[in-house]
Amino acid sequence: MKSFFKNVLANIVAIVILCAVFFFFFIMMLVFSSMSSDKSVTVKKNSVLTINLKTMIIDSPTEEQKGLFDISNQNKSILLYEALEAINKAKTDDNIKGISIEADDLYAGLTQVDDLRNAIEDFKKSGKFVYAYGNTASQMSYYLGSVADKYFLNPSGMIELKGLATEVAFFKDFADKYGIGIEVIRHGKFKSAVEPFLRNDISPENKEQLSTLLNDLWKNTSTRIAASRKIDTAQFKTIVDSLYGMIPEQSLKYKLADQLIQKTEYDRLIKSKLDLKDEDKLNKISLGKYINSYSGDDAKSGDKVAVLYASGSINNGDEYNEIYSEKYIRYIKDLQEDDKVKAVVFRINSPGGSANASDEILFELQQLKKKKPLIVSFGDYAASGGYYIAMAADKIYSEPNTLTGSIGVFGVIPYFKDLANKNGIRSDIVATNANSQYYSSLNGVSPYGVSMITKSVEGTYKRFVHFVTQNRKQTFEQIDTVGGGRVWSGTRAKQIGLVDDLGTLNDAVKFAAQKAGLKSYHVASYPKQMSAFEQIFKDFNEDDISARVIKNKIGKANYEILQQITSEKLNSEIKMEMPYQIKTN
Repeated sequence: MKSFFKNVLANIVAIVILCAVFFFFFIMMLVFSSMSSDKSVTVKKNSVLTINLKTMIIDSPTEEQKGLFDISNQNKSILLYEALEAINKAKTDDNIKGISIEADDLYAGLTQVDDLRNAIEDFKKSGKFVYAYGNTASQMSYYLGSVADKYFLNPSGMIELKGLATEVAFFKDFADKYGIGIEVIRHGKFKSAVEPFLRNDISPENKEQLSTLLNDLWKNTSTRIAASRKIDTAQFKTIVDSLYGMIPEQSLKYKLADQLIQKTEYDRLIKSKLDLKDEDKLNKISLGKYINSYSGDDAKSGDKVAVLYASGSINNGDEYNEIYSEKYIRYIKDLQEDDKVKAVVFRINSPGGSANASDEILFELQQLKKKKPLIVSFGDYAASGGYYIAMAADKIYSEPNTLTGSIGVFGVIPYFKDLANKNGIRSDIVATNANSQYYSSLNGVSPYGVSMITKSVEGTYKRFVHFVTQNRKQTFEQIDTVGGGRVWSGTRAKQIGLVDDLGTLNDAVKFAAQKAGLKSYHVASYPKQMSAFEQIFKDFNEDDISARVIKNKIGKANYEILQQITSEKLNSEIKMEMPYQIKTN
């Protein structure tokens, strides 16, 4: 007995010590995080603003991916608006003599790179230089780098210039093989989010919309690259088709690069541009540090234009990441009641999600619009539910390469009757009413259940189109013609009247201020970024930790496929969601 109590006491002491160690560890992390973020930054003379591998451009604070052990600022996430403001400020900053683009892989979306390119093109009007350097440059990073006065490539490097393609994974045979039944109800022949569960290839309708969409996006992108590099359009197509960028000498021959040099030689070249000697230090300053150098300068009192960011899929609930209805309802109500907020820009970067959650958010935005100007700006995606929640806007701005529209609705209901039967599992039902068990994971959906869900999908689609007709001032028939789940580029969306104008987030902010009659104002971003303390405890979420482990083991692409076939949201509600993402790298 004495031994027993001795062991119990020892375990208690060990637990107390362990808790104390963890507590000390957390406190130290918070201290180091605070110290690193509070460091003052001074911009030295003859500095070069650098866009490098350590910069991640995000649309919303909720996209911040800093983890439990990321206490440094080495991979700082920067809001797109802040990045654009920094480049604009550098244009008139006497200490900044030029920009150096040194990103082989760019962590930013296509429309974000469009905006960065526009800002750099405007920067060049100052007469300051813009150079770019690549080792093994992805297509996205080359798209940005091609805006430079000169592009330099490593002698053993490459440029992955190949055009756009999409690959759709299909699960019908997988489901059949393992006895998984999938009941699908959708409205719109172009609503292809459900195709992977119904077919083994891309339908003609989906192939048509994908071809049109990809060609629109590539036309916008390739035209700008060719113009910047002064390459004939026909010749540029040959260069891309032939993958000439893969060979350094071919890149030089066909004007993709101006010179093949090592990175050290590139730095010397910049020194020479600045009239510095070899022994002089080259002062490079990253976007993140440059923003920190002046972020506390401007007074934050007075009238505000609020930018409310909405990035990710749309869901019911109250979580921080992505777009959760309860959380966004609170944000919208707070902005409505804040007397200092004179106008709101709603920045949408979403492929859609829950129809119910989208409807809740739209209603609150409609209430906000009654009190203040509401301008919408689209990022990479504004499709399905992402387009639906824009229908309260006074004006909608889209980027040329925004994936827009996808006005359609669907429901997917998986069941496992054949799988269960093959393994000797049977079920029997006792119920009080005719349709108490209209759906069962073992037996699927009853015929009457299918009928009612179909009515629900059709009703949701009509409600969707109704709000679009009100905002776009078109008839049901006109919207239905360009709806049916079809996704359009921002350029075509403007042509068919789904958006008001092509423009950037900056354009939306300026118009919002103008509509509110503001001459002096500052821009405030919502939601606020999580504190280091909040981030630490968020990382202890069991599901989040499990997801990260699996993603690291099988890779991001495979993890996204796994999500498609295992998501609990598949059978939980009617969806307004786009079926895919376009990746340009």
